Amino acid sequence: MKNSKKALFCLLACALAVTGCKTQKEPAVADNVMLVRSTQTLDSLYAHYSAPGTCLLRENYPSDVEGYTATYLASEEQKNRPNLYSYLWPYSGTFSAVNALMEATKDNKKDFGNYQKLLDEKVLPGLAEYFDTCRMPEAYASYIKDAPLSDRFYDDNVWLGIDFADVYQMTRQENYLQSAKLIWKFIESGMDDCLGGGIYWCEQKKESKNTCSNAPGSVFALKLFKATRDSSYFEKGKSLYEWTKATLQDTTDCLYFDNMRLDGEIGRAKFAYNSGQMMQSAALLYQLTGNEQYLKDAQAIAAACHNYFFMEFTPEQGAPFHMLKKGDVWFTAVMLRGFMELYQTDGNKAYLDSFARSLDYAWIHAREDNGLFNTDFTGKSRDNRKWLLTQAAMVEMYARLAVSANQPL
Repeated sequence: MKNSKKALFCLLACALAVTGCKTQKEPAVADNVMLVRSTQTLDSLYAHYSAPGTCLLRENYPSDVEGYTATYLASEEQKNRPNLYSYLWPYSGTFSAVNALMEATKDNKKDFGNYQKLLDEKVLPGLAEYFDTCRMPEAYASYIKDAPLSDRFYDDNVWLGIDFADVYQMTRQENYLQSAKLIWKFIESGMDDCLGGGIYWCEQKKESKNTCSNAPGSVFALKLFKATRDSSYFEKGKSLYEWTKATLQDTTDCLYFDNMRLDGEIGRAKFAYNSGQMMQSAALLYQLTGNEQYLKDAQAIAAACHNYFFMEFTPEQGAPFHMLKKGDVWFTAVMLRGFMELYQTDGNKAYLDSFARSLDYAWIHAREDNGLFNTDFTGKSRDNRKWLLTQAAMVEMYARLAVSANQPL
């Protein structure tokens, strides 16, 4: 946080050179419209959310520090406190976004290296500002360490652990794997036998066990197993999948409820990322075991998600298609991870086509002149305030679809 403005300007200039500035001048180099869109959206993100003199980012654009309340925190005091910088969760979206761009450019040594440099020299130094060494096990807190102690969320840390595991698989650099293992220790500290197992949501308020902790917790463990071949990770990933399925699945439609409180009451909201992560976990388990039931689980969840989180949409010109419903865009991006994993497993690209058509339409109708996106992909409504995590999710989704675009039907 002590970097000079001059140093930040140089680093940001480097980041912009890595992304859209180059691709806009030389689109043929990318040869993939989704990749070009991803890089241009990353440019817009850094142009509008960067906090001068730091590697940190603002929560919103325009930045309304005094008038913003974070609704996703456990502490009333914390969520009502004006903060100059984003909370951990929105910031973490840039890690996933840059990871997705690394995956999309892995066959281009220069571009891949530039994105890894952006990760190492901007994203991870900013992320380090949230790392809490005061409480054990060490983990990432929901706000920067220079502020009063903030809550620590198991799901926030799981998302980071998945990203570290993914970048390790792409680079085989040990420091990324060590960061993933450190986060896993914190995740394990959030498990106990209440409700028969599972991971809590918040370390400071152990009142519920949520799908958003347990489904990606399973994915994280299975990715650690793939990285290390340590069977203890596989057993934990399998156990978390089975616990979440038994405890939180709505058997009437295969989708997943949000949480179960310790008194047994179920929070019945259904969010795209929860079902999407169970889809990804099931696909991974099938890849690792060959057990057909896991593949059937993943395919059933995929069909249910396509039915529930998409709608039939007819544009003014053109044929009708399945459009993503308005909602939390980052939840949608995480759901896409599940569809991508399933596609890598069964080769069915039909669902990805719905994503691609939705994002094609959003580029024209939901994107504003400043390069930032509204949450309504149909373009019928506008958001007065643009959330950082929404923009990071758009970078991630365009990058992931760039990967699938290079693969044959």
